Amino acid sequence: MPKKLVILFTLLVACCQALFAAGLSEPASVAHRGQLYRVTHEGKTSYLFGTIHVGRDGSYPLDPVVTRALLDSKALVIELDIRQDAPFQLALARHGRYPEGDSVQHHLSPATLRLTVQALARAGLSLQSVQQYKPWLIANLLIGAEMEVHGYQRSQAVEYALLAAAKSQDKKVRELESAEYQLGLFDTLDERQQEQYLLENLADLADGDSLKKSTALIDAWNSADAPRIHAVWQSATSGDSISAGFMNRVLLGKRNPEMASNIERIMQQDQVAFVGVGLLHLVGDDGVPQLLKRRGYQVEQLY
Repeated sequence: MPKKLVILFTLLVACCQALFAAGLSEPASVAHRGQLYRVTHEGKTSYLFGTIHVGRDGSYPLDPVVTRALLDSKALVIELDIRQDAPFQLALARHGRYPEGDSVQHHLSPATLRLTVQALARAGLSLQSVQQYKPWLIANLLIGAEMEVHGYQRSQAVEYALLAAAKSQDKKVRELESAEYQLGLFDTLDERQQEQYLLENLADLADGDSLKKSTALIDAWNSADAPRIHAVWQSATSGDSISAGFMNRVLLGKRNPEMASNIERIMQQDQVAFVGVGLLHLVGDDGVPQLLKRRGYQVEQLY
């Protein structure tokens, strides 16, 4: 299983029909996916597109509105250039693994370890194969493994379609973040939080909630269904669980303002940029579109 699916799946993320920027209307039969915004300020333009980090056959091609926006852009901007493996492996070793001589068995209670071994066995994995992984990484590994069983692949992620289009159009590719930064966020969880994060995800995997939550986001993205997208975001960020708190406080709450700042900087460098980020970063009063709007940018939702 590709290791990038293990980490980036947690960061899953993708609303109605509209007219395109120049007044181009799309046929009623065109099915939009995700969400697309146009951001303008002092003659600079960015398109902000919500993505999801896994997919399966039938997710492509990108719809004409997105294709046209990317074609009109000078650069593609994504969270992370997923084609680059070396930085990812370095960050994984630093933040996701215990050093030689240590293992996850030393960091989990016997009850949690027993449940973990059972979940690994159901996924066709042994404890020995992941014993150097930290609890948060094992949780994400198991989520990714379940998604793969149901046909969802990291290799079918929307970012790959965007990168392929950018390459064919000879566009620059910029990153909003880095593997070191993204994996380091999970490493901010202390030992108690990591064990609880693992337990919560083991419970969701056991009762089927994990798959339901993931497919709810994917289905909402596939139909550009704004109310369903908002409902998924609300579910992911509500409650007193470690997972919801981490999503609300760190994966979205910390990163969204930083993404908005990075987009501002990129808009000063490129006359027109196409920015693809996980769908949930675009939702809510503190989503990236609203943050940019509060900073004086004109933000229009194209669909």
